Amino acid sequence: MSESTITIKGQTTLPKTVRQALELGPGDRLRYVILDDGQVRLMRTRAVSELAGMLHRPGRPPVSLADMDEAIGQAARDE
Repeated sequence: MSESTITIKGQTTLPKTVRQALELGPGDRLRYVILDDGQVRLMRTRAVSELAGMLHRPGRPPVSLADMDEAIGQAARDE
């Protein structure tokens, strides 16, 4: 388990193991998500350009917008 100390200014240094796990480097931005039970999740924010292709599944044909609309409409009718 990694730990760090909060300074009087509310700052801390992220331990190297945390920086490595999140693949953080100088200039990267972080997001803090506070869960209902008081836990906090720390995530590296990503530029929108990094999201391109993340849903690509090799060997599966692309789905058209018309096909997506039809699937959404069918699911709504099934409800």
